[in-house]
Amino acid sequence: MSYSDAIAERAETLSKSLLINGVAPLAGRVLLAAIFLLSGISKISDPAGTIGYINMVGLPFPSLSYGAAVVTEIVGGGALILGFQTRIVALVLALFSIVTAVTFHNNLSDLNQFIHFFKNIAMAGGLLQVVAFGAGRLSLDARR
Repeated sequence: MSYSDAIAERAETLSKSLLINGVAPLAGRVLLAAIFLLSGISKISDPAGTIGYINMVGLPFPSLSYGAAVVTEIVGGGALILGFQTRIVALVLALFSIVTAVTFHNNLSDLNQFIHFFKNIAMAGGLLQVVAFGAGRLSLDARR
């Protein structure tokens, strides 16, 4: 067996492994979802503060925007963890992250806002990987 054949065989074995196709995607979904769930819970614990912040940046219908954000983060985060409609959920969360970055973290001369802006952009990038490659073996999507 040649060196390139051995590498190809090893790559095929890895691509079939539970770690690569099951555990790693599940861990990635949990890690990505954690920030949405925590943010949603934070919004629920201080609705007046969140609505005030939404109003401060000038979004219309702050109460409606608040409700939409909470539902997106809690339901989207939970669905992402479960691997339910994962590609659609990941796309919605990626778009939500980009809109949030542009709307709430656009003062890039402020280091804190700069960090939050690019954190949201990085999260969108990770979510787009989920859109591209799916939920993996350990998901509700894989059971259907």
